[in-house]
Amino acid sequence: MHLILFDTPKSRTNLFPLTLTRPIADLRVGILTIAEKWSEYLGISLDTQVHYLTDDYLQVKYASFEIKNPHYPFLIEEKIYINAAFCPNKELLRLILSLKEGHYLKNKDTIIAYCTSQNLSFGEITEHSILNKNLDNSLEIVQNTDITPTHICYSHDIFGNNGAEIALDFAVITKNRKSQPILDPHTIVYNPENVFIEKGADLKACVLNAEKGFIYIGGNAQVQEMSVIQGNFALCEGAVVSIGSKMKGDTTIGPYCKVGGEISNSVIWGYSNKGHEGFLGNSVVGQWCNLGADTNTSNLKNNYSTVKIWNYEQKTYIDTNKIFCGLTMGDHSKAGINTMFNTGTVVGVSANVFGGGFPSKFVPSFAWSEGANFVTFDFQKALDVAQKVMQRRNIQLSETEKNILEHIFSITN
Repeated sequence: MHLILFDTPKSRTNLFPLTLTRPIADLRVGILTIAEKWSEYLGISLDTQVHYLTDDYLQVKYASFEIKNPHYPFLIEEKIYINAAFCPNKELLRLILSLKEGHYLKNKDTIIAYCTSQNLSFGEITEHSILNKNLDNSLEIVQNTDITPTHICYSHDIFGNNGAEIALDFAVITKNRKSQPILDPHTIVYNPENVFIEKGADLKACVLNAEKGFIYIGGNAQVQEMSVIQGNFALCEGAVVSIGSKMKGDTTIGPYCKVGGEISNSVIWGYSNKGHEGFLGNSVVGQWCNLGADTNTSNLKNNYSTVKIWNYEQKTYIDTNKIFCGLTMGDHSKAGINTMFNTGTVVGVSANVFGGGFPSKFVPSFAWSEGANFVTFDFQKALDVAQKVMQRRNIQLSETEKNILEHIFSITN
């Protein structure tokens, strides 16, 4: 089987700035990315059998394996297109695997999966086109909690569903496997059956409380002295929780991140740092970001009303219908020391936020932002910063990634 995880233009824009630099299937919610989830559920190779169908400027980086390797025997008759904004579960998987050529699965008027031998392009799989061409081939999900999957429509759906997705991913990842033992005599574990430690993880004099959720510690990750972790919580490969940190439930720290202070119900993706004191709550932070010492996010308004955030699709602020909502930050963005982010702040890609007072609730990509005042970050200087940051982790900024950032710059300025 070959699986094509497709974006729709509207879904992508609703998830900006997070999807400015990646397809929807590369979003991390829970322990795994959406693409990794489908690979695990289907038991197929992430590298050779899971493919992305996204906007043209990203497709080069996320090209399908058979495009990169033209001699690979791509089985065109065994393709299933799945809407990348949906996360798998067992019942959804059963329905998708029952699809035959020309049949599709929908939830209300949203296409979830489509089985076809056709080669489809980005933007071609829409509710309108599929529903009109295949009126008699519909399989519809009724509103059943065992079947209806997690649907990531907006950035706040990521932290909003993160606890439940950690629990689902935990079951898939740890099935028929045995956790590594915790050898440190000063580490305290509550409800150890809900804790899984991968090989190479290092825990010292910390507290793991899994009474209310699962705790997953990835390979070669570190939890340093006097840190406290509550489930549901995921610390991915190579990530570090610094001395005396407070990690509250429904939080994911992505691969090779370094975090400290207090974090609650947030998702931080790979290679980003929040290494010092300060509070981050109900937030999503992209890759290669840095939050300076004592950066704080407000996640609750003083009047307890629902939070509005900037939406790129509608080009205005929309109501999240959530009382708790903090920061959404795109890749490569930075915040100076003592930065104060208001409730529902959205920061684009490669922005630099600093200065006293609260910054604007919407900071565009490549903005050099002091408070509510913006100037455009020189593109070459932005590239230089990105290269320096990545080189510190022995990773090079590729020409393809430079072209992606240049495209984002061009549509922003």
